Amino acid sequence: MPQPAPASEQAFLELIDRHFPNTHRHMPVARGDDCVHLKCPPDMVLSGDLFIQDIHFRNSYFSPADIGWKALAVNISDIAAMGCKPLGFSLGLMVPPVAPDHPGDFWDELFAGMAELAGEYDLPLTGGDLSKAPLLGLNITIWGQPGAQGRILQRRHCWPDDVLLVVGGFGLVRAGLMALEQGGPQAAERYPQAVAAHLRPRPKVAQGLALAARRAVRGSMDLSDGLAQDLPRFLGPALGARLEISVGMLHAETLAWTESQGLDPVPFAYLGGEDYALLACVTPEEADAVARAIPGALRIGTVTSSPGITLNGAPAPGAGFDHFANTQDPA
Repeated sequence: MPQPAPASEQAFLELIDRHFPNTHRHMPVARGDDCVHLKCPPDMVLSGDLFIQDIHFRNSYFSPADIGWKALAVNISDIAAMGCKPLGFSLGLMVPPVAPDHPGDFWDELFAGMAELAGEYDLPLTGGDLSKAPLLGLNITIWGQPGAQGRILQRRHCWPDDVLLVVGGFGLVRAGLMALEQGGPQAAERYPQAVAAHLRPRPKVAQGLALAARRAVRGSMDLSDGLAQDLPRFLGPALGARLEISVGMLHAETLAWTESQGLDPVPFAYLGGEDYALLACVTPEEADAVARAIPGALRIGTVTSSPGITLNGAPAPGAGFDHFANTQDPA
């Protein structure tokens, strides 16, 4: 039976307090005032993402804990992309009158999933806002600081002949999403890692810090919309790329899914989406050393001095996911 939302704002706040500690070294004053009092480092990075029902997730195959986890994970990934360490976050929550149908305590499980990931990174929930809404939505603001070297990695810092690396793989999440859209939760029986990668992405914080620690790494970004969409953003309008991607770089479940659908796996993975891997450019002299030093790094190609992207010698497929152009797939 569908569950009504907690009876009052105070009931929600008490539920949050059960899951998220209200003391932290970065919070001299606990939650509960109009603003939070933070101890901030001299240099910070700040980001935010929306996570909205039927746009970014479907209740039909996301558990409440998955929703809470992923809403925070996609924000942590933005901090990782800058080569930084997350420090804390705030939460804006859109609350529908009736929680999505779920056999357990929906809200308790949602906060438990978010708190589990927050605990892994020692992130305090510093506050936020609650409001009634026609559907479920989460708006997270997150902040962090540079690593020991003080570097903040950016987009559009590539030079011609730089080597492009992807840290964390690509294509697996798209396979998981499509398998879930086609088969629902039962897709996890055949594609467990692809489904898990879609429902509970693992931010690459340690890898981002490791990239920033190496001067040969000129820049980095988060692969949230797939290589096809994000690579041009990373390069900027004046540069292009020559990509060499083989099936051996792709996860076995990506290959299994594409084979089952009669799809070419390399263009499929290139289009990708929601990979939450890191895309980096590295000086050619140090590229092999960096690739060896960063777990999960794949060398996928080189930057060219003129615009345009080729994939294995041919023009690359069209753009990947765009929230405003695509009306079907959540991403």
